[in-house]
Amino acid sequence: MTPFRIKSFEIRNRLFVGTGKYASYEIMQKALDASGCQVVTVAVRRERLLDAQGRSLLDFLDLDRYTILPNTAGCFTAEDAIRVALLGRDLLEKNGNRGAGWVKLEVLGDKKTLLPDPIGSLEATRELAKEGFTVLCYSSDDPILARRLKEAGAASVMPAGSPIGTGQGILNPLNISLCLEELKGSDPDYPVIVDAGVGTASDVAIAMELGADGVLLNTGIAHAKDAVKMAAAMKLALEAGQLAYESGRIPKKRYATASSPFDGVISYIPGE
Repeated sequence: MTPFRIKSFEIRNRLFVGTGKYASYEIMQKALDASGCQVVTVAVRRERLLDAQGRSLLDFLDLDRYTILPNTAGCFTAEDAIRVALLGRDLLEKNGNRGAGWVKLEVLGDKKTLLPDPIGSLEATRELAKEGFTVLCYSSDDPILARRLKEAGAASVMPAGSPIGTGQGILNPLNISLCLEELKGSDPDYPVIVDAGVGTASDVAIAMELGADGVLLNTGIAHAKDAVKMAAAMKLALEAGQLAYESGRIPKKRYATASSPFDGVISYIPGE
């Protein structure tokens, strides 16, 4: 796949995969491998990094293979998100992982919808950018907010396809397209990653066909009946979606267009 950059980070595989909600760390390991992902997200605040047997999540992640993307999931204020981001950076610096210094920023509005708080997201983005973080900011599919987040210093804006964990897919393709237009219009290399709501492989393909640079997901794999097979499906869908976007789809038409010309046919054609 064609690599792309988010500041100093070069991304070869455009599928970003979460590490939460799996039935076991062993299944998580196999799913991450099947997805082919390079970047995995870890929710610093929610994840205690230990399971019921006292095993650490980090023991099941190859820190030489994967770039860890610390996540501020579970934060409802800018102050809390900034604190968690600093903790994530400290944790990864101690473990010598390349992900130290960047953060997937989430400042949530409430526990019911898990939609982003736009004001808190802007405040946290500004402060973390000043602290030298590479900020990947979770956002709604509002193109105006997307522009404001970019102006505030977000290295990547991550509009939601639908609310976190719902599996509803890309509910509003038009708004995702508007976000892409707003963010990339005069800056075509600016990275935009669709985040949240992915339920199955076709959702990933649709996001990539719209022109997104990548897709971040967790629940769609972790809660599938067979997480490992679904991870493989997501990988293939992402590749197919990117190829389809780069190829350029045919325009939609109101009436049919024959694959073979009618000129010279010997049979009766209705209406002719």
